[in-house]
Amino acid sequence: MVRSAPFLLECLHRAGMRDVVTVEPATGGLAALAGIATRRNAPPVFVKAFADAPADDVFVAEAEGLATLRELGGVATPEVILADRELLVLSVLRPRPRSETFWEQFAHALARMHMSTTHPRFGWHRDNWLGRRRQINTWHDDGFAFFAQHRLLRWLGQPRVEAALDPAHRAALERLCHRLPDLLPDRPACLTHGDLWAQNILATPDGQPALIDPAVSYMWAEVDLAHVWSTSPPPEAQRFFAVYADLTSLDDDWPTRMPLLQLRQHLTVLAQFDDDWGAGDQIRATLAPFRTRT
Repeated sequence: MVRSAPFLLECLHRAGMRDVVTVEPATGGLAALAGIATRRNAPPVFVKAFADAPADDVFVAEAEGLATLRELGGVATPEVILADRELLVLSVLRPRPRSETFWEQFAHALARMHMSTTHPRFGWHRDNWLGRRRQINTWHDDGFAFFAQHRLLRWLGQPRVEAALDPAHRAALERLCHRLPDLLPDRPACLTHGDLWAQNILATPDGQPALIDPAVSYMWAEVDLAHVWSTSPPPEAQRFFAVYADLTSLDDDWPTRMPLLQLRQHLTVLAQFDDDWGAGDQIRATLAPFRTRT
């Protein structure tokens, strides 16, 4: 097993950051090694690397996503100090404050991003990454077809998914995909973060909401909402959902759609990790009504 601190220190020195003296491991990430690096005559930085990177473009795509969220979406992100095939170096953010006010501010920021970035097509100009798996972003005019093909069915060939879902469940997923136009509203594409679980919501030095670890694309806004909804947000986040729904004029049925939309992220987790944190059970529960033809 690779020891993260020495490995990250070596990567930083190899990249020319010779003023880094120590690296303390950071917690929270699931796919990459991460740490906080102390420098001699400069502020500390956050560093992330893979012991065996799945591709050369992982961190370049992530850096582009951070810049897009900031420049196009108007949401705060960390400064990108270095991004290459081996590592990503960012300015250090703060843990988010435990306050309803913070989450209300985040609701305004996310609603503003979603409403101001509508796009005629679904996808992105390049593929990017969810952990160690490539996110396929091939352009499509139809959001239902895009979501079915590139966000749900694309995981069926993954070994862990095949092992966890029996043929009836796989058939149920295909049946659900066929019925998506009846199950979800027809909404436009907009810029989405793409991996918006609570751990990826931090704060700037002055306490404003900031985002990390994006997998951006033009997709339905509710995909981001579903990820926050479904990943155990803290109690103070409840105000976020009410404010976001009000700002974006969501109908009262939006909570019933969250399990369907979160299938994408559950499948992603199931495909990558031995401990799926209940993703397999969630998938099977959501697919249960579609196991028999109606």
